[in-house]
Amino acid sequence: MPSHHTLPEERLWFYLHRLLSGLTLLFLVLPVLVIIPLSFNGSAFLVYPLNGFSLRWYQEFFSSAEWMRALQNSLIVAPLATVLAMTLGTLAAIGLTRAEFPGKGLLMAVLISPMVVPVVIVGVAGYLFFAPLGMDNSYLTLVLMHAALGVPFVVITVSATLQGFNRNLVRAAASLGASPLRVFFKVTLPLIAPGVISGALFAFGTSFDEVVVTLFVAGPGQTTLPRAMFSGIRENLSPAIAAAATLLIGFSVLMLLTLEWLRGRSERLRSRPAG
Repeated sequence: MPSHHTLPEERLWFYLHRLLSGLTLLFLVLPVLVIIPLSFNGSAFLVYPLNGFSLRWYQEFFSSAEWMRALQNSLIVAPLATVLAMTLGTLAAIGLTRAEFPGKGLLMAVLISPMVVPVVIVGVAGYLFFAPLGMDNSYLTLVLMHAALGVPFVVITVSATLQGFNRNLVRAAASLGASPLRVFFKVTLPLIAPGVISGALFAFGTSFDEVVVTLFVAGPGQTTLPRAMFSGIRENLSPAIAAAATLLIGFSVLMLLTLEWLRGRSERLRSRPAG
């Protein structure tokens, strides 16, 4: 808050900045919040005003074999893609942080390119690569593509965590006779765990929410929840889609709260005095 010694122009900018920030946040969040009441609407149409309060669309969602199959596919693909992205991204971040070699910046750009390149291009590239190999319309291809989309998040978060990493701890453990593998699991990994977990959560959220790449590389048997929602919007606009969207919103909020908790925990560990 501005003090009484602050100039009038500074106070005006202070409140104007917060007003603009609040309006921008409202503009971004309001379309998401609008869908939540519709999931409790008693009407068979996505309309306002609401026609009473009802849980029928959540019941339809959880009792539908099609929705449950899509949810099951998402719960299969997303964890596997997350584990793969977390493993590859962590190893890549550690290697890039420790080593100095020509083309390091270019390699980093290639690793994070799935985050920058339009996802439709990634989907087309994945289809053109896997289709000649006969690997399209398979869970393996879907997991690999989703992992490729999640790796950049892990690389960035782990690399940021490694910036404040004390290499003397690794040298001390090695001087006491610990093997490189033991040093990694007993010293390095516990210290960079907040970055690894944060990247894994981003990778999981990316995979769980992905629809464009799934449209290119997945078959009818690998329909995920976002793809089922996309198909439902085009073919049969049911309020059950609003129920599915509300569940995804709740999951996203839970993930963001977890990330904030990890960020606070990491800051507390860094500010804790040694000894």
